[in-house]
Amino acid sequence: MKQKLTASILYIFSLLPFWLLYRLSDALYILLFYITKYRKRVVFENLSNSFPEKSEQEIVTIAKKFYRFLPDLFVEAIKMRTIRPEEVIKRIELLNPEEVYRHFEAGKGVIGVTAHYGNWELGIHRLSLMTDHPRLVIYKPLNNKSFNTVYNDLRCRFGATMVPMKQILRHIVRLRNTPHISMFVADQTPTYQDSDYFMEFLHQDTLVYTGTERIARLTKNPVVYCHIGRKKKRGHYYCKFTTLVENPDDFAEHEITHLHNQFTEQMIRNQPEFWLWSHRRWKRKRRK
Repeated sequence: MKQKLTASILYIFSLLPFWLLYRLSDALYILLFYITKYRKRVVFENLSNSFPEKSEQEIVTIAKKFYRFLPDLFVEAIKMRTIRPEEVIKRIELLNPEEVYRHFEAGKGVIGVTAHYGNWELGIHRLSLMTDHPRLVIYKPLNNKSFNTVYNDLRCRFGATMVPMKQILRHIVRLRNTPHISMFVADQTPTYQDSDYFMEFLHQDTLVYTGTERIARLTKNPVVYCHIGRKKKRGHYYCKFTTLVENPDDFAEHEITHLHNQFTEQMIRNQPEFWLWSHRRWKRKRRK
């Protein structure tokens, strides 16, 4: 019952036009930043530790821009429930899809990597519409099973297959000789059971996932970064593909992991307000 109610509410709100959803977003900004102060301590701590060279005023400026962008993400995610394919294509411009297509034409699968940056959720819809080859989206299941089901149904509207992290090997093996793309959101916080590898990321000792690298080595598939940035026009984005690794065997252990995390870091440094600063990214510390 709760799941159906949540789905019904999301559906009703998703029918609202974008201009009205953005008015709602404007109100949410005031609510989140000034009234409820949503995760404000986490955001400012993350920003201060990531940019020790910046002044207090510069940190405040980035934080305000982030809080201004965050509710846009909320309402755009809601809109994913009923948005038309042509509207998705209009709102996310693929700058160089040929970078992915060339790997497909060579008969290879693609290990896609992205981050909680720009509108990665709408990016799932755009990825689904760019090819008829299998599209796998690797995700970490939410604790709330009802919301997890509702959200994954929303993400799968245009043909993507949602695959829990612990089941990825089974799907990859099945598609070993088939062109496909498996998209990893690789900047999440792993548990100690999932990874024991730390590296420096945004000036901080950071526990990182190595799954992207492990799957790339197993399949011998190229690793392609999907950079989803925001255009100046509200609600409009671009996606640029960059092949970081052509042949995984050419790289030393953990080098692929460093490559895609360093790419993410540089992307964040260029425009920090579009990363998910409210996430408790550094809650895992080295065990003594």
